[in-house]
Amino acid sequence: MTVIEAEVMVPTLNVTDLQKCYGPTVALGSVSFEIFPGEVHALLGENGAGKSTLVKILSGVVQPDAGAAALAGSPYTPHSILEAREQGVATAFQELSLLPNLTVTENLSLPELRKRPLRLISKRDNEEKTATILAKYGLELNPRALVSQLTLADRQRLEIVRAMSKRPKLLILDEPTAVLSSTDWLFSLIRAETARGTSVLYISHRLNEIRELCARGTVLRSGRSIATTELGKTDDAAIFEMMVGNSLAAFSRDSSTSKQVGPARLQVTDLYAGKIKGASFRVPVGGIVGVAGLDGQGQSDLFHALFGLASIKSGDIRIDGRPVRVRSPAQVLKAGIGVSLLPEERKTQGIFPTLSVQCNVTLGAMGKVSRLGVVRRSQGQKLMRDVAKRVDLADRYFNFQIGDLSGGNQQKALLARVLSTGARTLLLFDPTRGVDVGTKQAIYEAIQSYAKSGGAVLLYSSELSEIVQLCDECLVVYDGRIVARLDGNEIEERRIVAAATGHIGDDRVRSAA
Repeated sequence: MTVIEAEVMVPTLNVTDLQKCYGPTVALGSVSFEIFPGEVHALLGENGAGKSTLVKILSGVVQPDAGAAALAGSPYTPHSILEAREQGVATAFQELSLLPNLTVTENLSLPELRKRPLRLISKRDNEEKTATILAKYGLELNPRALVSQLTLADRQRLEIVRAMSKRPKLLILDEPTAVLSSTDWLFSLIRAETARGTSVLYISHRLNEIRELCARGTVLRSGRSIATTELGKTDDAAIFEMMVGNSLAAFSRDSSTSKQVGPARLQVTDLYAGKIKGASFRVPVGGIVGVAGLDGQGQSDLFHALFGLASIKSGDIRIDGRPVRVRSPAQVLKAGIGVSLLPEERKTQGIFPTLSVQCNVTLGAMGKVSRLGVVRRSQGQKLMRDVAKRVDLADRYFNFQIGDLSGGNQQKALLARVLSTGARTLLLFDPTRGVDVGTKQAIYEAIQSYAKSGGAVLLYSSELSEIVQLCDECLVVYDGRIVARLDGNEIEERRIVAAATGHIGDDRVRSAA
């Protein structure tokens, strides 16, 4: 789209000076931008920059205090998600809005289920309609399946399909690929939507995705729109500087001194659990061992087994050379394994949303902050201050309900909770999923500092660049087996992908079987 074309075209969405405050907290200070028909427009910013609040306003969940929005030239002031849909705006939320106790059909059909005469709901008609929609968007799901039985990736795909099926003028996609192993399916759908004139507001922390899809993007910082920029003319360092107000210092593994790692802290031998078949590996004192693999290859079963959430069929687990039996999370903690699964669904599985940040964090160390079952306030505050510094969590958030924090700050709090236990081993499952580059940096530094102080870390990440940057060794999982081990400079994305897809012909990828 040329500048002249943009000037004469009526924007699909025109946002002018939107503002929203919650008491003294300014969530949006002033946000303005435009999205044109057929455009995929990026929304960039750190966690806490105001992206979630903006999405809620555009989706009708909350109303702004000031400012205006126009949709296709008409005033746009939705007061509910249904009103937003009726006016032509559909959202696929990052924190999924599907109802897990209902079927795929019921989630796609709500709020209006097809009815026959006498207003009786026709289960068959609704399932046939759902099957047609799923086929149209290339999603192979059973219309009768309960959403709770679907994998997280399939739930994310269903969330996206539900939004697209509304045939919106504006489609809002909030971190749509955070749990998807491949972008091909989604990107092909987005291109088909924009080809018929749909506008897309695309929110992601993955700049490679942004650059592949979007020509323009708007950057938010501290609740304000800093700039709308042509991405082809703006490099990553400039985008980062707009997001955080500082230049980007390159993050890399510290190679100035050779890393000294000690004996095995965690030793796993011939482990069978869930999809995992015969896994053997060690995590040394001072080491960070990564786990990589495509979605559904058994990596979650491995972490759940080590956490005591999944039963172990057979195998041997040792901590500091001593055999341990893992039957529950309580036994795991007693054995000295601090577990931060940082669950795939942070809001429903990781936090207690109505409790304060301090309560959520100190729950991991009740023995340190209580006496005879009574929590000692001063001890809790001291522990909170100490551990918050390690994850760069601001003091002002301590008394906030954790459910009101941005996803990045919630993630910091979950990591702080695990660090507060004083455990000697951490299990981290995708610890930076869906967080911005600044929060990632803080989490990386906390993990590295923990390892340098004598801790041991087993880390799974869906982002291969994270494995490359952080880990001393990488275990690649394919079809439930550890098919390759990579050390030091061998840890490259190309080799990881080769092993993760079952292609381990490169003789530099050493089989772990």
